[in-house]
Amino acid sequence: MMPKITKRLVESVKSQKKDYVVWDSDLPGFGLRVFASGKRSYVIQYRRDGRSRRYTIGLHGIWTAETARREAKVQLGRVAQGDDPAEERHEDRQAMTVQQLCERYVEDLHAGLILGKRGQPKRPSTVSTDIGRINGHIIPLIGKKRVRDLTKVDVTKMMNDIILGKTRATRKTKKLRGKTILRGGQGTATRAVGLLGGILTYASEAGIVDTNVAHGIRKPKDRVRDRRLTHSEYQLMGKILDKAERDENLATMVSIVRQIALTGCRRSEIIELRWSDVDLPNSCLRLSETKEGASTRPIGLAVVEFLETQSLRKEGPFVFPGVRGNNAFGNFPKQWSQLFENTELSDITAHVLRHSFASIAHELGFSEITIAALLGHSKGTVTSKYVHTLDSSLVMAADTVAGYISGLLTGNQFKQPAYAFDRSARKRSLDQFLDGVAMARDELGT
Repeated sequence: MMPKITKRLVESVKSQKKDYVVWDSDLPGFGLRVFASGKRSYVIQYRRDGRSRRYTIGLHGIWTAETARREAKVQLGRVAQGDDPAEERHEDRQAMTVQQLCERYVEDLHAGLILGKRGQPKRPSTVSTDIGRINGHIIPLIGKKRVRDLTKVDVTKMMNDIILGKTRATRKTKKLRGKTILRGGQGTATRAVGLLGGILTYASEAGIVDTNVAHGIRKPKDRVRDRRLTHSEYQLMGKILDKAERDENLATMVSIVRQIALTGCRRSEIIELRWSDVDLPNSCLRLSETKEGASTRPIGLAVVEFLETQSLRKEGPFVFPGVRGNNAFGNFPKQWSQLFENTELSDITAHVLRHSFASIAHELGFSEITIAALLGHSKGTVTSKYVHTLDSSLVMAADTVAGYISGLLTGNQFKQPAYAFDRSARKRSLDQFLDGVAMARDELGT
């Protein structure tokens, strides 16, 4: 005869060589499993789709006989309604974690299956940055959580932890003496949440989750994106660069910073600039791969003259070669810090120079479409689809902006930057243009 499972019974049962189950006399399907080790756990047994299924409620000690009996009634009631608690638990234990989702996402990144802008696979540099954020911030903070259990609260906490610098670290890379510096802060947190949102969109499309809990998270505004250099800060930067240029170890870095400032290019576009991308006769850079795809950028005379000088001591394929010659310059973050830390410009980044270039162009009266073309934004690339050489007005714009910034870096002060609508200036420019055309015709004998 089966006994009723009570506290006294549970404490009196003896272990045997093999596990066995004591079934309850009052509640069919409720039992006590006695392990050979002496441990005891509460279980229920039921049938589903012609198969016998066993569901473990939990270990004695955590559960008492009475609390386990109440839980057994709940679960057996669910079985009567058609549920399958054992299968649900199995699926629950097999549920994908955030780390496993990230690993699957990275595999598809490498396979070119994750598309970025313009529906194209993400660039290698973007893939590398994404993986850095995944391994450095997302996995350490929420990697063990199950994807389907993730909430907005979890994402917000991850974001706040990154802002507070809880994932800040310096790690070695596969390169000899290479290292990666992980920084916290608002900008890092905002971009990590954005990447997590992309990963969860990927999970949603794969049927792993129904909703993207990263959407709608209130992220801090990235103040770096609003930062612009004032005229006096340009002048201060010029002094800093002039002083640093005397150090042979910083000379290349100084040239890179100047060219970023004078072109508005992204730092990677200048650091990785190849001589094959340089078109001096047409005063432009023909970049085969950028964030916006292939891009043609007009460059000002100040940049052309620098590149002409640089070409005289060409070493390998890169305009700014690394120590080994065949590689691009590779010490940017460290030397950027050497240049600007402990100065009034310690808060700026290379991207601030790009925004500042656009701001100066705006001050000088150039239109949004012209500025977009100078910066290589997608909305400014229409002209390049129809002509093989750059519009002379774009070259003029590049000359003007680069010349103006170059003047600021050398300490000049300009009282009236908005020349575009100055009628006398326009007339002088037109007269010079017409005189040049007339001279060219005379030389050709036409």
